[in-house]
Amino acid sequence: MTTTVGASSLPWLADLYALAQETLARNVVGDDDGPFIRAGGGYPDPWTRDAALNAWGAANLLRPDDARATLLRVCETLEDGRTVVAQDDQWWDQIVWVFAAVDLAHATADDAFLAHALRVGTDSLAILHRDRFRPRWGLYAGPALMQDGISGLPVPPATADEPTSFVLDYPDAREVMALSTNVVYVGALRRLAAAAAHLGRDATDLTARADALTAAIDEHLRDGDTYGYLLHGAGPLAGTLDHHREAAGLALAVVLGVVPPERAPAVLASIGRGPAGVVNVAPHFDRYDDARPGRHNAMCWPMVMGLAGLASAAAGDRDGVVRTLDDFRARVESSGGRFDEVYDAVTGLPHGGWQCGYVWPSEPDQTWSATSLLRLVHYGLVGLAPSADGLRVAPLLPGPGETVELTGLPYAGATLDVVVRGGTGERDVVLLDGTDVTDQPVHLTASATGHHRLEVTARAASRP
Repeated sequence: MTTTVGASSLPWLADLYALAQETLARNVVGDDDGPFIRAGGGYPDPWTRDAALNAWGAANLLRPDDARATLLRVCETLEDGRTVVAQDDQWWDQIVWVFAAVDLAHATADDAFLAHALRVGTDSLAILHRDRFRPRWGLYAGPALMQDGISGLPVPPATADEPTSFVLDYPDAREVMALSTNVVYVGALRRLAAAAAHLGRDATDLTARADALTAAIDEHLRDGDTYGYLLHGAGPLAGTLDHHREAAGLALAVVLGVVPPERAPAVLASIGRGPAGVVNVAPHFDRYDDARPGRHNAMCWPMVMGLAGLASAAAGDRDGVVRTLDDFRARVESSGGRFDEVYDAVTGLPHGGWQCGYVWPSEPDQTWSATSLLRLVHYGLVGLAPSADGLRVAPLLPGPGETVELTGLPYAGATLDVVVRGGTGERDVVLLDGTDVTDQPVHLTASATGHHRLEVTARAASRP
């Protein structure tokens, strides 16, 4: 069965959603070891960050077998027999694997895979904690989630001439403590704690570490009502907060509850935007400008745009969600009806950005651009919230009286249609096949099979 979406106030969303699915499908490839989801048209191999972000909230629901194969492929077995996330040279973003693995277990109601995710996650975290945790600050060292190129860092640790592109070629870049990286660690710790508790294991240490890291982020990375980009950990600026705004870190701080709800609007407002949408890091570093934008600086990466939209949904900002969806629509139109990798923040046209003195390509059919849109629809607009026990729906509507309908969605052993209607009442009402399940812990249990219909009549822009 094909999964479709429609929104009465966004008539173009159905085709955009279908195109995102097609882009994901085109990037499911295979070799002698089986199928996997590649990063995009210009990237033949999977790696951890891309595999995780493509699975989380998108492939996990729509193509769970391919998501599982891809997540397993980016793991390795150590000499002592432990399986961990592949120990490559981009160690700072490895732990995002936990997001996708736990989410896949929830989407497929697979406690055995949840136990596997817990083992792999905790063993990988032990290595990262040993090598990358900096007790002086209580933070994890490493560049940002989406800035693996040197154009994503200020000078220092970058240099104005940028002789090489890889961020770790600049020694002091290894010791920056970026907002997004540390927020991801908080999210991973909390997911592992929830998995441990569900499986009847002690989660005390994981929870305590998540709480301590949240406090360290607030102590060292807070910048007024929002957060700075990173804390320098080495070199002439050691101990200094950089005041640029990193969209992925700010967005995930809201999505993962690192920032308290009362500060979420200020954090969202601090995310940098250009005329074409949310940008990775704002403003331009001194060596870049609108005419020569840095590839990982003030450029529109749809992956990050989708995270900002998800943060808007988490904060109950329906206008922010709709604006993000419309930005996606415009960017896809500007690239001839495809999901590209990077766009110019001023013109809105595909543009790979400047780095090392030349313009890089913006690769076509970028999987995580498409899956970021899919995740925003699933977990933002429709408000699907899978857990180890089952599925709840916490929708965010485009407006009162509007309708959003997601049909033919695979969930665990069932197929699901979700219809969300804007209402004017004081509470949401959720019906499962005509039966009121509004106040149930989950609206559809993880053991459900067959075809079901969830109908949600919600207050406009409600988010329980």
